[in-house]
Amino acid sequence: MTDLIAKTAIDRRLAEIVGPVIEDLGFELVRIRVMGGTKNTKTVQIMAERPDGGIEVDECAEISNAVSAVLDVEDPITDMYNLEVSSPGIDRPLTRLKDFEAYEGYEAKVETAELIDGRKRFRGILAGIEDNDVLINIEDQGEEITVGLNYDWLADAKLVMTDELVKEMLKARKAAGVLNEETFDEIETDPGSQED
Repeated sequence: MTDLIAKTAIDRRLAEIVGPVIEDLGFELVRIRVMGGTKNTKTVQIMAERPDGGIEVDECAEISNAVSAVLDVEDPITDMYNLEVSSPGIDRPLTRLKDFEAYEGYEAKVETAELIDGRKRFRGILAGIEDNDVLINIEDQGEEITVGLNYDWLADAKLVMTDELVKEMLKARKAAGVLNEETFDEIETDPGSQED
């Protein structure tokens, strides 16, 4: 389990408990975080998806019900908490080595735990993977260079929301039959506001 999926000790403990439950349902754990909330109520945030990507609202509910049952039995969190199960979203966190390969060609922000050549933050276009290295094309002194960052060095990574990324995600959802444009309302325009 990497820090990208589960950062803290409680995150890792929860991942050990809920990871197998999520996998048994046919999904993969993308990330788990315990976050402070209001009035001493924490939020347990779980991001999951199908092995081939994507997840629907009813599938999130299925995971939530299964995970809730296991957490009630195991009781790893003594405080009150809310369980939140969601998709990784469009500007998703990149937590598994395969994510960096799957999103090759898209812009990402990557942060390392330690300084690498005097920096911890890298922003550029993902260029795939090579062995255990994440490749990213960055601009350095006006030149584009490819940097290889060992996956184990990474502290945080996520896609950057761009128009291209949104278009590709919508196209993929439409191709998968998940997005049906006929269910959207027609856009009504005010006839008086149009220019002749």
